[in-house]
Amino acid sequence: MNPKRAMVLAAGYGKRMRPLSATTPKPLISVAGKALLDHCLDGLAASGVEEAVVNVHYLADLVEAHLNRRQKPPVIVVSDERDELLDTGGGIARALPHLGNQPFFLRNADSFWLEGVRPNLQWLTNGWDEDRMDALLLLAATVKSTGYAGRGDFFLDKDGRLSRRAERNVAPFVYAGAAILHPQLFAGAPEGAFSLNALFDRAINGQRLFGVRLDGLWINVESPEAIAAAETAIAQSAA
Repeated sequence: MNPKRAMVLAAGYGKRMRPLSATTPKPLISVAGKALLDHCLDGLAASGVEEAVVNVHYLADLVEAHLNRRQKPPVIVVSDERDELLDTGGGIARALPHLGNQPFFLRNADSFWLEGVRPNLQWLTNGWDEDRMDALLLLAATVKSTGYAGRGDFFLDKDGRLSRRAERNVAPFVYAGAAILHPQLFAGAPEGAFSLNALFDRAINGQRLFGVRLDGLWINVESPEAIAAAETAIAQSAA
């Protein structure tokens, strides 16, 4: 199963990226000569995605104009949240009519990594099992990722199932901003704005949230300082 559709989350304010994001939406900020959004969409196109749905809210006109100049994926649909920012879960729920009834890729527009031996979207595709899963998340190592200083998000058991870390614990894996989701994950979802984490927690309770380890290096590009770290990592990988 290779998803032909993808949802790209590109509507947020990017507050940690100020002052750059005061006039440029975070997805359009350049890393190594290319907008974060283009890094994301180029990767989806290379994986065989034919239709990407991109949500917009903050500085939406700039994002939409940028998307209009792209040729790949062949179809790019704008999910307009100018009237109300719907958070991660609500944004995907609004876009579901465009995403069909089959599993689809999810990407954060600002999620960024250097590939390992095999492309990470292929890792996700190979790991997907619809009979067992509602969602399969790409996970990066908490202590070995560039630009990340948090406590991690998840524990991963031997079968690939995920569980949350306790409040004051440190977990070995952090969500890397890419996943395969089945539309059934959104059955009975709330109206309006809500976090995708609420649905992840429900999937955990049903033992239907799984993860695969990222192959390569995840780079957390959340601040202007992180751009320099990302570009250094890219330059070193090319050397």
